[in-house]
Order: sequence, then structure tokens, then C-alpha cells
Amino acid sequence: MQKAIHQTWFFERTPIEVWAYLTDAALLEQWLMKNDFKPEVGHKFSFQSIRGKDCETGGISYCEVQEVTPYSRLSYSWRTQALGDGQYYDSMVTWTLSPTAKGTKLELLHDGFVAAADRDGHDHGWSLFGTKFVELLNTKANDHVHA
Repeated sequence: MQKAIHQTWFFERTPIEVWAYLTDAALLEQWLMKNDFKPEVGHKFSFQSIRGKDCETGGISYCEVQEVTPYSRLSYSWRTQALGDGQYYDSMVTWTLSPTAKGTKLELLHDGFVAAADRDGHDHGWSLFGTKFVELLNTKANDHVHA
């Protein structure tokens, strides 16, 4: 079984603009989930999903920021309940931003899955959230985003 999810998106926005939507709690909530995120190593936070709207399982994911390298890399632990038995398990989410000639390449690595159902469910969820993220950044005026 593949234990990781790899997804990539391209934005016609600067890494600074994309970074804001990964690290500002209010902007993050617009495309992902309700959260209390702060881009500080060691900060513990949670994502609260809405059953049926944002993902299949609903519930809360408990996270802790592991790495913050402004405008290029962000990682956090991700603790949530397994689809099969409801037991909590740990995984790791890492975002990597790379400047391109036209904007930013954003790569997601979500690693550490034990059960295929959990990996597949999260892969589907990240695809849905990624689509929302792309639509948001492609349609929203970002003149309020600052470096």
C-alpha cells in the first residue's frame, strides 16, 4: 500500500500570496476548514471539518506545527480518527512552495497512513480542498495580502 499522498497545484500568484492562504487562519478557513492555526513551530491547533460538507468522516484533526520556512515550506503533524475502527493515528502534512516563471508551484505531501481507506479518503479530500484553493486564488483579489 502506498502510505503517502502527493498532490501538486500551480498558481499564477507569488509564493507570498500562496503562503498567506496556508498560514493565515482566516484565509485557510476559506478553502480548508475552521482552525486555530498560527505559523509558529510547536503551536498546537486543530482543524474542524463538517460532516458531509468538507469530508466524509467529519470530526476534528489535532495538529502541531513542525516546520515553518516562510514562503517555501510548512509542515505539521496530523492526528485524526481512522475510518475503519475510529482509533486515532498520526500522519504528517508538508507543503512545499517553489517559484515558477508564472507564479508558484505548491506541492502537498501527506505521509504516514497505515490503512488504505484513510489514505484514499484523505487523497479525495485534498483533491476537493485543492480545487477550492485554486478557485479561490484564481478569483479573489489579493490586495489585502501582505508580505
